[in-house]
Amino acid sequence: MVDIYSTLPAIVPILALLYARNFDQSFTVTRNNWDLEYDYIVVGAGSAGAVMANRLSEDSQWTVLLLEAGGSDNILSDIPLAAANLQQTPLDWAYQTEPQEAACYGLINRRMHWPRGRVLGGSSVLNYMVYVRGNRRDYDNWVRLGNIGWSYEEVLPYFIKSEDNRDPSIAFNGFHGIGGYLTVSTPPDPSQIALAFPEAGKFLGYPNIDLNGPIQTGWAIPQGTIRRGARCSTSKAFLLPIKDRPNLHVLTFSYVTKILFNEDKRAIGVQFDRFSLTHVVYARREVIVSGGAVNSPQLLMLSGIGPADHLREMGIPLIADLPVGENLQDHIYPGVHFSLKEKGVAIVQKRVVSLPNILRYFATGRGPLTILGGLEGLGFIKTKYANYSDDYPDFQIHLLSGDLSSDDGQSFRRTQGISRELWEQYYLPYVNYDTFSLYPVLLRPKSRGFIKLRSTSPYDPPIIDPKYLTHPDDILSMVDAMKISIAAGLTPAYRKFGSQLFSRIVPGCEVYPLLSDEYLACQARTYTQTIYHPCCTCRMGPAHDRKSVVDPELRVLGGVKGLRVVDASVMPVIITGNTNAPIIMMAEKLSDIIKGVRLEPMKVPDDETRRSSVGETDYAYVDELFNMAKNEFIASV
Repeated sequence: MVDIYSTLPAIVPILALLYARNFDQSFTVTRNNWDLEYDYIVVGAGSAGAVMANRLSEDSQWTVLLLEAGGSDNILSDIPLAAANLQQTPLDWAYQTEPQEAACYGLINRRMHWPRGRVLGGSSVLNYMVYVRGNRRDYDNWVRLGNIGWSYEEVLPYFIKSEDNRDPSIAFNGFHGIGGYLTVSTPPDPSQIALAFPEAGKFLGYPNIDLNGPIQTGWAIPQGTIRRGARCSTSKAFLLPIKDRPNLHVLTFSYVTKILFNEDKRAIGVQFDRFSLTHVVYARREVIVSGGAVNSPQLLMLSGIGPADHLREMGIPLIADLPVGENLQDHIYPGVHFSLKEKGVAIVQKRVVSLPNILRYFATGRGPLTILGGLEGLGFIKTKYANYSDDYPDFQIHLLSGDLSSDDGQSFRRTQGISRELWEQYYLPYVNYDTFSLYPVLLRPKSRGFIKLRSTSPYDPPIIDPKYLTHPDDILSMVDAMKISIAAGLTPAYRKFGSQLFSRIVPGCEVYPLLSDEYLACQARTYTQTIYHPCCTCRMGPAHDRKSVVDPELRVLGGVKGLRVVDASVMPVIITGNTNAPIIMMAEKLSDIIKGVRLEPMKVPDDETRRSSVGETDYAYVDELFNMAKNEFIASV
């Protein structure tokens, strides 16, 4: 039996630190009563919905209701390094894709787990907190598709509006904001593996840059949405500061199951379930859907907005025939893993998650627990399939200072759905090793998938089929990016730690010559993972484009009135980078559109000025290092 009194001297300081560190969560923004009618109803309190609720309620004449299906975040979700541990918990919708025909061979039943935030703050509570805005070409291309008002120079002020950048070396370069709601900073204590990353990029021909500055093609230790070493979700950033605003009501555990329309196709309210009871609330002005790339199309289709044939098949009365759920895109990656001869330089869970590190984190906001889910480096590169005359990289290398075995198989194996065969043959032998991984993320995939209803019940998860790697160009460019990643891990920056490519053969790929293009393609199709960026299922575009679901002011088309969508689903084409910051920007911009306000565009350097600073792959050096890796690999197996 434990003598609790003898342990009090050790427990009391820890409890005091927990209380102090949890100060941001000590106030609630939620309530248990509400009105029958509001000016605006926002559905979903995620990366976009929290911003919309804040900005619309700035007008004291408007009343705003924010409805969230989940509850509040907690002290564990605040710890950056714990990001993966939040998946498949009550904070997560825990979706799964359909079995993939051209990818995910090493996952259980060829299904990929799709975590999505079911909590105030949405996926900004579950994500890896990376703050990346995308490429200027992305937004200029949106305009070329007919989305007037969404050019890079027009959206840049809205990125800056949100931002409170706390890194002096970056904050004042003209591309960042200070004093906004969203705190952005660099983790204070990078590992030695992280510090080597920009140096590895220089060996391959890429400069160390501000990833959100004038150019994107380069390598860096990334900034993240962290504040005092802890996660800064959109709930913490945009909702907690306005907890006493009387015209904003926030309801948690309120799952919207249907949008209500009158005979003129005007959205007049929503139906939602809360603690097993069904309620209706009405909107005088508009309903704004911010459920994300999965939940928003599901809700629209359940409410009668979607492909006519599909809704007819499901027996749902049609409000508007629109291509809801189509055009699904996502960022995916294969794994390139390295073991290290030097010990103590990578992130190994049983070494890093220690009492001294926990106390240091809660007391000072420092130490390895502040690392962004283990992600410590981002490198935007151009494969041989990219346009070398432009600053438009086609892959983004993510550095993780470990691999799937770094937690002894406790979380990563489960949350990523790794099959027993892949785990035992490829990853298990590296338990207790110091390792690191380079994940080349395919930034502009050509494969397209879809989301459809599984049934008419809002409690049945929808059918999610991203059709990963079904377009042949995707796997060709991915193989080239894997070669660049292999070379990066063997540059002098990492060779000094004794880096060596994993010397195990990927199960199922034994029939191909080792490290041949066919072998690397097989490896990519075996271990395929999402970087959590599903988008584009309620495509923004001009009304005359039959692929459009919402117009450039994010109003639902098809004769529908009083209904808008703002989240990743409205992107017409996936952006070149992580999606959280762009989603926040889109909500900032839409709130001004509704208010009739317009920020002035910002002039940025022209292409010719920027082009001299853009990096490009030194293929002679890549080939040399890759051939060295190939020879070592063949010799070791």
